[in-house]
Amino acid sequence: MTVHFIGAGPGAADLITLRAANLLAQCAVCLFAGTYLDDEVLSHCPPDAELVDTQHLDLDDIIAVMVRAHAAGNDVARLCSGDPTIYSAVAEQTRRLDAAGVPWQITPGVSAYAATAALVGRELTVPEVAQSVVLTRAQRDSTKMPEGEALANFAATGATLVLHLAIRHVRRLADELVPHYGADCPVVVGSQVSGPHELVLRGTLADIADQVEAHGLRQAAVIIVGRALAAQEFVESHLYSSRRTRPAVG
Repeated sequence: MTVHFIGAGPGAADLITLRAANLLAQCAVCLFAGTYLDDEVLSHCPPDAELVDTQHLDLDDIIAVMVRAHAAGNDVARLCSGDPTIYSAVAEQTRRLDAAGVPWQITPGVSAYAATAALVGRELTVPEVAQSVVLTRAQRDSTKMPEGEALANFAATGATLVLHLAIRHVRRLADELVPHYGADCPVVVGSQVSGPHELVLRGTLADIADQVEAHGLRQAAVIIVGRALAAQEFVESHLYSSRRTRPAVG
């Protein structure tokens, strides 16, 4: 039997993949984080599935549920908010599953930053404005960042920044970014996008912290920073600018 790490998307039950829905329908056990997940996503699970909310469990408890289910011959769905490949703790869970001899697979999902960008109708890579997207996080009461991954180093490139796990530090981060992007640089904050409590804030590095604090945001939010969020005067890409000449037939 297999443990399936499944991207639950940003919140909406219809923003998971067909593969994810099919896997949920066949798993007898489903682990999910109730803090971030809309209950409607669980409607894809079988009516008699064992549902385990992990928000009050530690890593040992979570792995124990998976190992027990595997021993009982049951497939397991481990729902991860957004996409499992970033900030999901999949690496530490799969390392333990490998040690226990439990097979696992990963099914990707819609990331929160992609859902937020889609909601505000913005492409994060605009020709000659920003051609790179940096996914990173804040560091305060958490594991330290690897050497070289300082926020200032990323900001110096001018790339579009996507900040995860950072909403509690938005004022400090905005102050750090102003010297690189300017106080008028556009910022979008997406909280529980596509879910029933969706909130999107639009502002600049000068005022976004005031907005975040006024709404009392403390978790489940992503911050996007960059000139691409408001770009209007930019060159067109070469993607559709020329036609290839096809050789004549016959």
